[in-house]
Amino acid sequence: MNNITAHTIVGQLVASDYNTASVFQSYGIDFCCKGNKTIDEACANQKIDVNNLLNALQQATAKSDEKAIDYNSWPLDLLADYIEKKHHRYVEMKTGEIKPFLNKVVSVHGSRHPELEEVQQLFDESAGELAMHMKKEELILFPFIRKMVAAANSGDDLTAPRFGTVQNPIAAMLHEHNAEGDRFGRIAALTQNYTPPADACNTYRVTLAMLKAFEEDLHLHIHLENNILFPKAIAMEEQMLH
Repeated sequence: MNNITAHTIVGQLVASDYNTASVFQSYGIDFCCKGNKTIDEACANQKIDVNNLLNALQQATAKSDEKAIDYNSWPLDLLADYIEKKHHRYVEMKTGEIKPFLNKVVSVHGSRHPELEEVQQLFDESAGELAMHMKKEELILFPFIRKMVAAANSGDDLTAPRFGTVQNPIAAMLHEHNAEGDRFGRIAALTQNYTPPADACNTYRVTLAMLKAFEEDLHLHIHLENNILFPKAIAMEEQMLH
């Protein structure tokens, strides 16, 4: 998508070229949870000069990066499998790793940095909510997406799911993605965007680095669902059932 204008939808642009994600990130624009805005709307919200952003985006898309993965071209069952195997497993593994680090940092530095207690509380909430969220995707939404792809490939008829339409679980997932985006936005603000204070020990620094990496993975995870998997699943169902 080289023809980038102020009316281009943020999430759609990132779906077509993930090189642009880092540009939006650097300007503080949410490309995953709130990626359904135009570039113009996103700039107005953040009080950013739209021409500066458009120039930066054009430069990003001009870079030919052969290592960039074209998720947009993947079949939906492969994308669902990938999200589950890579991003869901990452969340499960990293929440277990980060919690003990946060416990230690709060006990040692909490008196001088009281914001750490809120960071810990927010992360614990996120870990619990994400665990339930991912199970719903793995048990309800992703199996139906795989079923749709299998029916499309075999030419079989698709029976409507018991939840009515794929749009119903997707609406719930989008709502929960927004809640996680807001929660991590708060964690980033409390930690000055994961910047260690002058008195931070190595454990403190490592904890902030782990939280930052967790948020970055979550951004890609949510982007793949909100901007690619979900809209394509809705379009596929409409085509097959109507």
